[in-house]
Amino acid sequence: MAASLSLLTLAVCLAGAGPGTAGPSLIGGGVIHPDDAAPTGWAAVDGVTNGGAGAPDENQYEVGNLAELKTALANHGEPTAPKIIYVRGTVDGNLTLDGRILGEQDYAPGYDINKYMSCFGPEGKTWSDQTFDYCKSMRQLRQTGSNAMKRQIEVSLPSNTTLIGLGDDAGFVGANIVFLSAKNVVVRNLSVEAPVDFFTSWSPDDGDGAWNARFDALSSVTSNHLWIDHVDLTDGRFPDTDAPVGFRGKHANRHDGLLDLKDGTDYVTISNSRLHDHDKTMLLGSGDEHVDKDGGKLRVTYVGNLMENIQQRGPRVRFGQVHVVNNYFVGSTDDPRYPMVSEAQGGSSYFLGAGYESRIYSEYNAFDYTGPGADETVTVSSYNGNRFSDTGSWFNGAEADLDSVAQASFERHKAEALAEAQGSGTTAPDWSARDFTTDVGWNPAGVYSYKAFTTPESVRNHALHFTGPGVLRVANPAS
Repeated sequence: MAASLSLLTLAVCLAGAGPGTAGPSLIGGGVIHPDDAAPTGWAAVDGVTNGGAGAPDENQYEVGNLAELKTALANHGEPTAPKIIYVRGTVDGNLTLDGRILGEQDYAPGYDINKYMSCFGPEGKTWSDQTFDYCKSMRQLRQTGSNAMKRQIEVSLPSNTTLIGLGDDAGFVGANIVFLSAKNVVVRNLSVEAPVDFFTSWSPDDGDGAWNARFDALSSVTSNHLWIDHVDLTDGRFPDTDAPVGFRGKHANRHDGLLDLKDGTDYVTISNSRLHDHDKTMLLGSGDEHVDKDGGKLRVTYVGNLMENIQQRGPRVRFGQVHVVNNYFVGSTDDPRYPMVSEAQGGSSYFLGAGYESRIYSEYNAFDYTGPGADETVTVSSYNGNRFSDTGSWFNGAEADLDSVAQASFERHKAEALAEAQGSGTTAPDWSARDFTTDVGWNPAGVYSYKAFTTPESVRNHALHFTGPGVLRVANPAS
């Protein structure tokens, strides 16, 4: 079903060509109105994504802390009725009703991450309650602390909600914002600092061992028709390079995703936003085995965003029909906190990840990747995905061949999978029997209307000057 807003183009949801130059208009003439609907992308398909549009006065709120926000979301006992919530200042997910900011020792008195690590042994390979007399206690404290933290910091946005930041200083720290089985939700003009997981867990069998934090900044589970626009998502004040150093010299990763979409999430547009200084940035789909939940869903548009120093998952896609258009990707091999080291350099960083059954349609994205050894392979990595198509993208200002990069990555991983199966006498995975193709089986132009910038300068300019909060003026809540 084609988008009902067929006369709106991509240019309508993007800012003009640059400061002091004529260009396309912003929505509402540069003003955020509470009844705005997603103008393009998958969020404008098969219905309208306008959040709490039309909410009566009694269902419009201005909030400044977590308690006020949760009261507004309850909406007089009708949480799914249309509601518009304006956020002023910073909402702290760790703030209690009595004004305390909770930390690790408040959630789990006596917990010690260094003692927790010691219970895996010196190489971090195997946990045992008997390694030290405190190990059973550390295991229990980590779990109870994590659960207590979840109860405190999780903010669930129900259906028919619009959440708007007032001014350029509105947003969240220490909160885990979730779209849980929700429909028709709009989030705009907000800064979100990813929550620090005090109780991150070490998984020795995850690759060569990995830290796995629990809490995303924003995440969606089984939700549809979501529009996320002019937001800023980052680790902010708490980079993982400041976390304790654990096994194999790895810092404890205390952040999970910035914006993860899973379990059948569908019809999403992410526009004009900044995602930066983070590792596991955006994941679509939580496992290759979840075809029953994700097959035919995870339809997402990423348009006009700035993604800087994201290390990986910008996004990593499973199953979905995903449109990535006019985004500006920036990274460096020698960034002091978030270096991006490509596969060709022996690392695992990438911007676009083509996962199992994914169908990514990439257009006119600009990639600037610098530092010693920087090379084009960082643009795309294949993770069991054999269908990828790019048109018109650039690498360091020159025309790029992302299709060849994606194909080479797929064929390398395919050869590794076949060799491993042969060596172990096991059956090779189904995807390894496929060939790479640029036929992704769909074209966004046949689904919704848009018009893309077609020069790297315009893509960069938009990303650097017209993304994130504070770009658009928010209409007076009373107007």
